[in-house]
Amino acid sequence: MLSADDIVATGRAIAAVQRRDGAIGWPDGHVDAWNHVECAMALSVCGLRDAARRAYEWLRTSQRPDGSWCKAMPAGLADPTTESNHAAYCAVGVWHELLLSRDEGFAHRMWPMVRSAIDFVLGLQVPRGEIAWRRLADGSADTEALLAGNSSIYSGLRCAVWLADYLGEPQPDWELAADQLAHAVARHPEAFADKGRYAMDWYYPVLGGPVRGEAARRRIELGWDTFVVPGLGVRCVSDQPWVTAAETAEMVIALEAIGDAGRALELLDSIQLLRDRSGAYWTGWQFANARHYPEEHSSYTAAAIVLAADALCGATPASALFRDAAADPAIMLPPPDAPCGCERRAAADSDIPGLV
Repeated sequence: MLSADDIVATGRAIAAVQRRDGAIGWPDGHVDAWNHVECAMALSVCGLRDAARRAYEWLRTSQRPDGSWCKAMPAGLADPTTESNHAAYCAVGVWHELLLSRDEGFAHRMWPMVRSAIDFVLGLQVPRGEIAWRRLADGSADTEALLAGNSSIYSGLRCAVWLADYLGEPQPDWELAADQLAHAVARHPEAFADKGRYAMDWYYPVLGGPVRGEAARRRIELGWDTFVVPGLGVRCVSDQPWVTAAETAEMVIALEAIGDAGRALELLDSIQLLRDRSGAYWTGWQFANARHYPEEHSSYTAAAIVLAADALCGATPASALFRDAAADPAIMLPPPDAPCGCERRAAADSDIPGLV
């Protein structure tokens, strides 16, 4: 359905909106680290290495002293909050680039950035394992944790651990934090804000890696009829007649990661209705009114398509990254009626004097 030339054209559509300083933004002009990294990864897949490296250099130089990134907003606007999943995703991008290029010099150059970002992220982790959504302008942690965001953070922690080991600077505390986070995602839905109408909360625990195996297949089946529109793609939200290419492409990657390549191919084929002649992609399709919504091409959408195509065809050495970002089988989601380990420990500890 997509040739190599088609994919390169999509990569060039991303490069066309890259700023001179290397940043890659949204159609409204703002830049966030997560989507910026996703675009950098797609540029690398397409062989546009110079553009990708400029993107990573922008990421490195725009990092705040505490390891985070604020959104780069258009003139006159500001967003002083710093999001945990945005910070963690730099590790996914750097590991992805290392898999593709085998450039150890690049990895060493980016390592301080990754280490600082992960330290920022883990500063927002609570004892149960989940990680707060963001740090507010006054420096305090948000009281909410997001399921999709935490699932993405898990893949970031896994990539950070692999990068640390590769560079000879192992970080066992990061690995422990990743295990605790995976447990929270798999066993403690009450830890996360209720965003169940969003497709991302449905498939991200599978895409990010905390939930795999039979638990992942159960999760996908439970939400399939709610979010998948046959022949069109994946809804962004369950209660609107609106499919989006980015969600559909990410779902493609999640399906491939659990071995369901057949349905993954069908979804990637269906969303080609949003491909523009230039190689860019429209963000979404409002199928009740049969029109593009919003009326924009978005770089992060194009990037998701490129990464989905690579995951399915295995064109690059980094194509299996999301398949590999899986939880240890010991912490995969067991049957719903199985006792939770931390609940058993809490019951056993309840007799200890002074324990609340």
